[in-house]
Amino acid sequence: MTQVSVVGSVVPKGITKIAGGRWPDLVRAAIVFAVIAVLPLLVRDVYLQNVLILTLLYAAVSQSWNILGGYCGQISLGHGLYFGIGAYATTALYVLFGISPWLGLVAGGGLAALLAVGLGYPCFRLKGHYYSIATIVIAEIGLVLVHNWDFVGGAMGLQWPVDRDGWATLQFGRDKVPSIYLALALFVMVWVVTFAIERSRWGYWWRAVKDNAEAARSLGVDVFRSKIAAAAVSAGFTAVGGGFYAAFVGYIDPDSVMSFRFSLLFALPAVLGGIGTLWGPALGAAILIPLTEILRSYAGGSGSGLDLIVYGGLVTVVALARPDGLLSLIERAPAGRRAA
Repeated sequence: MTQVSVVGSVVPKGITKIAGGRWPDLVRAAIVFAVIAVLPLLVRDVYLQNVLILTLLYAAVSQSWNILGGYCGQISLGHGLYFGIGAYATTALYVLFGISPWLGLVAGGGLAALLAVGLGYPCFRLKGHYYSIATIVIAEIGLVLVHNWDFVGGAMGLQWPVDRDGWATLQFGRDKVPSIYLALALFVMVWVVTFAIERSRWGYWWRAVKDNAEAARSLGVDVFRSKIAAAAVSAGFTAVGGGFYAAFVGYIDPDSVMSFRFSLLFALPAVLGGIGTLWGPALGAAILIPLTEILRSYAGGSGSGLDLIVYGGLVTVVALARPDGLLSLIERAPAGRRAA
């Protein structure tokens, strides 16, 4: 009690309310974030820095997917659509109209959230695998439309200008360190929002909907509104990740930001690490993304699709051995002590 009182006296009330007595979790998170922030100072190899950027990006986007798929139980396999919207909104506004990429990130996130709300009205009337199939179909329709949309380059895509480096344009040339900190900032932002929502009314509503939607409705939970809110938050953050990715690679086309492979990659880290958890997506991304880059580096073109085979094998093993994800291995001992 004394420790809580002391903490509450020196920390703003808003932060204390968000923490909700979970200060050990916040301290552990701060340590993890601090360690990651130090890594760019220690790791100078460009290839390893690139792997770190992609790992942080996928950790953030997978956590975004986890908000809808893990906490609310709506398994979407079409999040590549929102990722692509963020990538194209940020790129098109900057390349075609000269609008700051920072505003493009906001615009892409807002547009994706609005689209998720609009699509939610018909799609959330579907249940189970019918919803998942609908998300795949809609994402594929979006991919075809962008392929044939000449205004944004069609199948050729859009190229970012390479003559203006700096934070204003999110272009840093050969220097990967700023991109690492941007990816880390995105991951921290999504994690903090998830942390804040987890113990809020919305968080409890989402888990109730996931467990049993009919029972939740009988207890006064607005099931449809809960799904819509989760979809909007999830899509918005996914689109911001897409905008960052577009700025990072400097060139996009429909297949490079909107293919089904992306939708799959956003879900897999959460499934592998543990859906509906704060650290599951990050743990899964820390395993899958470096593995992907290693396979690409050593297998090259001859190993095309090898990463998906490995993913499938990993997910199968985890589903059979630890259905709750790899994070359950870490949390098993404390859980056992609490049960005792």
